[in-house]
Amino acid sequence: MKKKKLNLRDLKVDDSGKKENSMNNKVSSQLSIREYIPSIFSFVMLIAGILFDYFETFPQFSGWIRILWYVVAYIPVGFPVIKEGWESIKQGDFFTEFFLMSIATLGAFAIGEYPEGVAVMLFYAVGELFQNAAVKRAKGNIKALLDVRPNTALVYRNGDYVSVDPETVEIGEKVQIRVGEKIPLDGVLLSQKASVNTAAITGESKPDAISKGDKVFAGSINLEGVIEIQSTKEFKDSSIARILDMVQNATARKSKTELFIRKFARIYTPIVVFLAICLTVLPYFIIENYVFSDWLYRALIFLVISCPCALVISIPLGYFGGLGAASRNGILFKGASFLDTMTQVNTVVMDKTGTVTHGVFKIKQIVSSAFTEKEFMNYLLAMEEQSTHPIARAVMQYELPIKKFSATKVTEIAGKGLKGTVNGKMVLAGNKALMTANKIEVPAETDTIVESIVMVAIDGNFAGYITIADELKEDAHEAIKQIRESGISKIIMLSGDKDSITQQVAKEMGVDWAKGGLLPEDKLNEVEALKKQVGTKVAFIGDGINDAPVLAASDVGIAMGGLGSDVAIETADVIIQTDQPSKIARAIKIGRSTRRIVWQNIGLAFGVKIIVMILGAMGMATMWEAVFADVGVAFLAILNAIRLQKMNWK
Repeated sequence: MKKKKLNLRDLKVDDSGKKENSMNNKVSSQLSIREYIPSIFSFVMLIAGILFDYFETFPQFSGWIRILWYVVAYIPVGFPVIKEGWESIKQGDFFTEFFLMSIATLGAFAIGEYPEGVAVMLFYAVGELFQNAAVKRAKGNIKALLDVRPNTALVYRNGDYVSVDPETVEIGEKVQIRVGEKIPLDGVLLSQKASVNTAAITGESKPDAISKGDKVFAGSINLEGVIEIQSTKEFKDSSIARILDMVQNATARKSKTELFIRKFARIYTPIVVFLAICLTVLPYFIIENYVFSDWLYRALIFLVISCPCALVISIPLGYFGGLGAASRNGILFKGASFLDTMTQVNTVVMDKTGTVTHGVFKIKQIVSSAFTEKEFMNYLLAMEEQSTHPIARAVMQYELPIKKFSATKVTEIAGKGLKGTVNGKMVLAGNKALMTANKIEVPAETDTIVESIVMVAIDGNFAGYITIADELKEDAHEAIKQIRESGISKIIMLSGDKDSITQQVAKEMGVDWAKGGLLPEDKLNEVEALKKQVGTKVAFIGDGINDAPVLAASDVGIAMGGLGSDVAIETADVIIQTDQPSKIARAIKIGRSTRRIVWQNIGLAFGVKIIVMILGAMGMATMWEAVFADVGVAFLAILNAIRLQKMNWK
C-alpha cells in the first residue's frame, strides 16, 4: 500500500470542506456496499444453478439455458479478473494469478464443468474482498483531518486587516495573529513580545518567549495577546511547507513490501501451466492407448486444482485477524505489509516530547531553605497569578489550601520574569538573568539543573526555586522494558528539545543513546544513517509535525494518535491510539503472531493442494473435490486466523 503524497492545497479545511468530506464518506460507504454485489449475485446464481442441476426443480435447465445461466453467474466475478489478466499480458507480464485464475476457470467451462468454474472464481473474488476489507478497516479507523496550516492570514492592506490565503501573502507584508492562532508564514516579530509554542516545528516542549525582531516560524501557535509579524518568506518556502515537502520526498524513497501472493504467483503460475501442458502431451510418448481428450480433461482438472484461491483467501484472512486484533488493542496498522515489516525491526528510535513524555509542564521540585513550602509557594503564586506565561500556568496548578497573599505593582521584565510587592515585601520571580540583574546571589547547585527553573528572591535575598519539567508517561519505563524483552537490540532517543534535557530523560529511561537539539532534517539524517547500516530495520516513534519526515523515511513509522499531529498520523504506518509507548512492544508481538499464523495457513494450503493435485493428475480426483478441498482449507484458515482475536500479548 503506497502512502498518500501530501498536496499543500489539499490541506485547507473549511466548513464547506467538512460538508464535502461528509458527503464523500456517504458515497464511499455506498461504494463499499457495491463492491460486494457482484460476489453476492454470483453466489445466488451458483447456488440456484446447483439446486436446478441436482434436484431437478427446473426441468428446462439444460443445454444453452444451463450454459447461459452459469455464464451470467461467472461474469460479475470473472470479467474483472480476466480484464486484469489481459492488461498484465499487454504490459508483458504473462504469469500472474489473474492469468492462472482465468485459464483455470475458462478451462472448467471448456470441459463442461460450469459450476466448478463459477465456484473457483467466486472463492477468488471473496479472497480479494477479505484483503480489501482488511486495509479499508485499518484506514477507516485513522481518518485524520490534515489541519497543519492556517486557512487564512490577516494581512494589513489598504489601511485595514483583510483575511487572505497564506499563499498569496508577499514578503514584507504585515500579518496579525490572534491568541490561539497559528502563525501563517515565517517572519520577524513586530510586537514588543510574544509567547509561542513551536513544538510542531522543533519538538521543543517549552514555549518560547520572544522579543521584537526575533524570528517566528509558520506553524507556531501564538499563546498570548494579539501580535504582529512581518513576513520574510513566501508560504512555499516556509517551515511547514519545507517539512511537508520532506514528507513527500521521504515517502517516495520508502520501499514497500509487495504482497507475498503477488510475488509467489510469478513463480507458481508458469510452473503449474507448464505441468498442465506436460500432463496433456507427455502421456502420448509413454502410454500405448493415449486418448487426447482424456488427458486434456485431467490437465484441466489439474489446472483448476492448482489455482491459488485457497492461498488468496488464507493469506489476507491471517492479516485481517492481525489488523483486527491490533485495533482492539488500540494499535492501528495501515496495511498488512507493515505487520510483516514490524517483525523485522531491530532498532527503535523514539522522539521525547509527546511520545514518552506528556508534553505538559508540571512542577517537579520545590526548594526553599528560608521558608516552608506552603509559605514559599504563597509568595510565588501571588506573583505568577498576574502572568499569562505558560510557565506561570504550570505554577498555578499547585494546590494551596489557603492563598494568604496577593501581589501589587507587578511588572513583567521581558525575557527575565516578574517584579512586584507581596505582603509588603519586594519579590522577584524569574530566571537567573533576573537574579543577576538585581545582584541576587544564586546557589551554585542551580547551575547543574537542566529543567526549566523559576527562582524567587524576597527583599533582596534568595528565597528558593522550583523546577518545572515535562513528565514521563506512566508506562514509559515499562515500555522500554517490554521493547527490550521483545528482542529489540538498540533503543535510541532523538529530540528537538534541549540536549541536556534529552540526555537526562534518556538516562532515566535507560535507552542506549540519545541526541537532543535536533531540527526535523537532523532527525531525518540520523535515521537514514541508521538505515544504511547492514541488517538494520528502523522503527521510529513520534507525534509532531516535525516528526513526519522521519516517520515516512523509517522502515516502520509509529505515531502517537491520541494527542499526535494529524500530519504525523497521516504519514505513519502504525498509529498508537492511546498514546501509550508500552503499546509499541505489543505491536511487535502482534506482528510476529500474525506472521506465524499466515505461514501456518500457507503451509496448510500447500499441503492439501499438493495432495489433491497428485490425485487429480492420477485421475483420482474431480474438480468438485478440488473445490471442496479449497473450501476446507479456507475454513481451517478462518479458524486459525480467529485465534489472533483471542490471544493476549500483555
